[in-house]
Amino acid sequence: MPVRPETGAFLIAPDPARPGLTRAVTGVDHTGAEQRVSVVEERPLTIFLNSREIVTAMTIGDYPEYLAVGFLRNQRMLSDRDVITGVDYDDDLQVVVVRTATETDHEAKLTRKTRTSGCAVGTVFGDMMEGLEGLTLPPAQVRTSDLYALAHRINTTPSLYLDAGAIHGTVLCEGPRPLVYMEDVGRHNAVDKIAGWMASEAVGGGDKILYTTGRLTSEMVIKTALMGIPVLASRSGFTAWGVEIAQQVGLTLIGRMRGQRFLCLSGAERLVRDADPASVPPEDARMRRKGASA
Repeated sequence: MPVRPETGAFLIAPDPARPGLTRAVTGVDHTGAEQRVSVVEERPLTIFLNSREIVTAMTIGDYPEYLAVGFLRNQRMLSDRDVITGVDYDDDLQVVVVRTATETDHEAKLTRKTRTSGCAVGTVFGDMMEGLEGLTLPPAQVRTSDLYALAHRINTTPSLYLDAGAIHGTVLCEGPRPLVYMEDVGRHNAVDKIAGWMASEAVGGGDKILYTTGRLTSEMVIKTALMGIPVLASRSGFTAWGVEIAQQVGLTLIGRMRGQRFLCLSGAERLVRDADPASVPPEDARMRRKGASA
């Protein structure tokens, strides 16, 4: 379905004041002065596909249904052909059960696990490159004016990233408009929440941009490509395999987005340079401090 919010408002935005996401902790700084700060909570969430336990992930606990559906989609355990008949979340047990019309045996895939470079111990099941064979993303052009507008809007939106740090954000965008902003202790969880929202709302990725505060690793590139999103941008840097896969599937890969600066290592020919970098205001000092630990 088309997603074009006329007011420019987020469809989903972070809520740093939401109960249970952070906890106040008192400590001392380098001078010995007492400091009371917010720290991010993390808790286990176990995901079931029908009657089979798939994985237990460490997460901040918001949008568990989207996380479960997105994880299963990005692990190729759910396809477009699978009909989801229910997504049931039990807050007391911290369990999500995704039910489909047809049982699928994933025992062989569950025996093959790759621990990824994602924080909070990301895990990819099966062959990491599965699903990329023959995949070519649409050659979407990217306006640099949109990139600057997105970075400014996202970086000034109230979030756990700004409030407490120690967390990653992922934002689904359309042109200069950020649509859905998810956060979690692991960047893979944040992008899975986006994938789950897209699947639940039947939103396509061909005209979208995915923005993340985390590193542009192979896992992030693979997930973005499998979601059908042709542009991935980040405040942070790259891994060599991430760049290689992006070039293979035609994904525009942009990193080190700080203030006026960015670096494109895949798809530079699709950039439309319609903004003068000199006209872009410098990045706020608070974002530079947060970015140092992204």
